[in-house]
Amino acid sequence: MASRPRGSHRLRTLLAALVVTSVVVPVSGAARPEAVPAPAPKALAPLRSAGPGALAERYAVNRAGIRAAARMAEGHGDRARAGALRGMAGPARQFLSFDGRDGGRTTEVFGDLARAERIAVLVPGSDTDLDRYERLRSGAAALQRELGGRSAVLAWLGYETPGTVSPEVLTPGRAAEAAPGLRAFAGDVAALRPGARISVLCHSYAAVVCGLAAPGLDVVNLVLFGSPGAGGAENVSALRTRATVWAGRGDDDWIAGVPHGQLQLPFGAVGLGADPVAPEFGARVFPAGPGGHSDYFKPGSVSLRNLARIVSGRAPSEERRDA
Repeated sequence: MASRPRGSHRLRTLLAALVVTSVVVPVSGAARPEAVPAPAPKALAPLRSAGPGALAERYAVNRAGIRAAARMAEGHGDRARAGALRGMAGPARQFLSFDGRDGGRTTEVFGDLARAERIAVLVPGSDTDLDRYERLRSGAAALQRELGGRSAVLAWLGYETPGTVSPEVLTPGRAAEAAPGLRAFAGDVAALRPGARISVLCHSYAAVVCGLAAPGLDVVNLVLFGSPGAGGAENVSALRTRATVWAGRGDDDWIAGVPHGQLQLPFGAVGLGADPVAPEFGARVFPAGPGGHSDYFKPGSVSLRNLARIVSGRAPSEERRDA
């Protein structure tokens, strides 16, 4: 789909969306995940080794931190959060980091990071926090199953995501705050597994995070899917990355209908950039099948198959396996 023309129509559309969300958010934001207290995480030294022993020790420390957060949530009266956290603290779960404060920041490992030759860093979009974490977890697990052995998927919830219905989702502000952390994390992973093939996968608003983090991002692939824009970049060259940039969008993804572009206004930027699947953007577009905005990791789907192929260094397939 080609980028929408610049001009007054786009300006009116973006400003109308900003006004609508500014009105809706105070009504819809009554129960905020960040209102649930959690203890400060234990200070941890940088992880210098991806050996099984070092990783097991890190996972154990974070498991204890998750249990402490569950106890505090229970004491606060939030049984749903406490139950979710107790599940996250299960013996088979593997967290490189955990901070239950302010909605939650986590990095969970799926697969065997100590032996992984192919690593995908999965960055989630809007409305992702501890109370809605299962969506990110299930997608990461599905991708790791598709990748198979000698692979790991790192689900990186390293920033405060905007609400889907909020003024923040129309601006790159949250993404700008998140980008340095993502760039640093990718560098840490590259240092831990210097021989591994590392890709960063960016869903929805996360494509804005990844676009702003792209300069200096030490990865092989940068994959934008279900994307509203790449942080103001008009094309791949503007991302200033050595990574191969891929873009995909499901046939039924509503994100195709949002106005792509960015306007600089007196109070800041509104809009998230050009459409990454547009030919003039210059990304390598991969088939994503007939799915919607939340279907990219659906088992058996074209999108899941092709995301795994890209991470593995293989060409995407045109084969349609979606039900």
